[in-house]
Amino acid sequence: MIKFITRCWLILFLWGAHTAHAQYVYDYRHTADIYYNAKDYYSAAQYYSKALGTFKIKPENVLPYAVSGAGKEKSKKIKDYETVVYRLAESYRHYNDFGNAETYYGQAATFNNPAFPLARFWYGICLRANGKYEEALEQLKQFRQDYTNADEIANRAALEIASCEFALSEAKRAPRYSIAKVDGSVNGGGANYAPVALNSNTLLFTSSRPETNLDDKKKENPYVNDLYIAQGRGVAFDSSQKLSIPSAKGVDQGAAALSPDGNTLYLTRWTRNGVDKHTDIYTSTRQGSGWSEPKKLGPNVNAEGFNSMQPFVTADNKYLFFVSDRPGGMGKHDIWVSQLQNGTPGAPRNLGTGINSREEDQAPYYDSKNGILIYSTNGRVGLGGLDFFMSKGNGSDWSTPENMGAPLNSSKDDIYYSPVDNANPLRGGYISSDRQSVCCLELFSVKKNAKIAGGQILDCDGNLPLTGATVTLLDTIRQKVLQQITVDETGHYSFDVEMQQNYKIMAEKENYFSKAIYFNTDELTHTDSLMNPTICLKRYEIGKPVILKDIYYDFNKATLRPQSLIVLDTVVAIMQDNPNIIIEMGSHTDSKGTDAYNIKLSQARAQSCVDYLASKGIPVSRMVAKGYGESRPIAPNTMPNGKDNPDGRQLNRRTEFKVLRIQPQLD
Repeated sequence: MIKFITRCWLILFLWGAHTAHAQYVYDYRHTADIYYNAKDYYSAAQYYSKALGTFKIKPENVLPYAVSGAGKEKSKKIKDYETVVYRLAESYRHYNDFGNAETYYGQAATFNNPAFPLARFWYGICLRANGKYEEALEQLKQFRQDYTNADEIANRAALEIASCEFALSEAKRAPRYSIAKVDGSVNGGGANYAPVALNSNTLLFTSSRPETNLDDKKKENPYVNDLYIAQGRGVAFDSSQKLSIPSAKGVDQGAAALSPDGNTLYLTRWTRNGVDKHTDIYTSTRQGSGWSEPKKLGPNVNAEGFNSMQPFVTADNKYLFFVSDRPGGMGKHDIWVSQLQNGTPGAPRNLGTGINSREEDQAPYYDSKNGILIYSTNGRVGLGGLDFFMSKGNGSDWSTPENMGAPLNSSKDDIYYSPVDNANPLRGGYISSDRQSVCCLELFSVKKNAKIAGGQILDCDGNLPLTGATVTLLDTIRQKVLQQITVDETGHYSFDVEMQQNYKIMAEKENYFSKAIYFNTDELTHTDSLMNPTICLKRYEIGKPVILKDIYYDFNKATLRPQSLIVLDTVVAIMQDNPNIIIEMGSHTDSKGTDAYNIKLSQARAQSCVDYLASKGIPVSRMVAKGYGESRPIAPNTMPNGKDNPDGRQLNRRTEFKVLRIQPQLD
């Protein structure tokens, strides 16, 4: 956040101050160096640009040292020219003008000047920031090949290469969100960021806007960060006004969070010492239509000599998440959490390496009900800059963070996710991004592209809706549960799904055989919803046989006929979808033949069924083969008059299966 609250006022206001006396400055290079060393990169860029005009050297005439020098040293004039070009590129990059930085790093990369070993690296970074992923990948790979140091830059180059490859693959996917810049008076002034959706039509955010009636000293930077409230919906906001909260002279404030009861405001305050900043977290309480003087939180949040910022309070008011560079972290700024006791933060706990990286990890949002953490980081493979990542966990055990993809993420910085509906945090809300700006963060409205897959669950006996059935949506690639619902009296279910993905639906109810179907969402690129085939679940009772119709054998043999395999495949599916059932495959004969012969024949026929199921991957330990011979007829083998009963014998020559027991499922 520190760079975000700095770069806008550097661009927008120092230009006027310095150009006013530019006519009196003749040594542009010397003046540029002074500003550069003072980290006033905007002013440095202006004077390095002027300094370039004093050289009578055209970029195309500056050849790589190995070619033009032929072993001889470059002239001082050429060296000075190259230094100005490189420092101009550096200056543009430091205030995030990646367009101009790309131009001059591109020149500097051709110099092969050992004084600028990172020129090609930063050229690749700028190309990536400008969305030119293929060109960036080429430059970064070449840099990684030539760069022999094993240091932080080498690690960063590897990460950037992976990010470019990820971005190119992400471009092939259908967009998961729609995004639009917020209009009205919200994005006026300088930077606008850290949105908090207080409800469906009220937005709290931070903005750097010019103050009026300033003394001469403060006119050097009239833009001050403060909190604002806007009324509207989606991208349309008609008004915004400053929050009525006391502010101190020389202090900026913003990046806030509101307690669930709406009476306590947690906010970040910071002061400037040149370009250096120090941030702390404060609280303010509601007083009528205004707010009390903010009070600084204690050392559990604000460690002496370190920065703390970007507070977030969970909806149950139990935890305060915040960002800090305090000792004990993984990298630069890390995400920490403190348990709240009557509003007082306890000892902080770092979220650990599962979440935090060696780079910047910022702006946490945590849905405590569903265990969803959304935050921004530039320390993982993404599209570039700060990207939104999502992880599921309970505060200590986190799933691997997943990049939330384009267009929620861009090649620049994307930070501060705030949902409109906390009950469905992934449906959409507001973010901050500098994707359409040279300098500053702006507010955008985001909405998930709603794609729905649904269907109906019926009872196979009667085809009536099966109230109370549980339906689970699973990701077949990652083998993980995504969503789960219990159907109502209509039997209907629906899930939010992503486009061009493979899914599994599992329908279950106690004393019913579970059933799975598999589907993909390719066709959702052309429509908003997908209806899956109706699923009917078959009820069973322990020990009660289920007759398998159309199981045929060759005469007087146990060999299964091909048409029988079709029926047995339905048993394979049942066994696969119900991995905890133990079954018996039973075979019966009519009364022709001796008892001993019929027992032997029926046992062989039952075993042939078990063997077939085993050939399809069903464990033998889950099946029992049992031949009953003629001992359990379900119809008379002869008529009352003693004549043969072919229909009855046909019914008796049957194969059944029954559930013997349910075995506990291992985790």
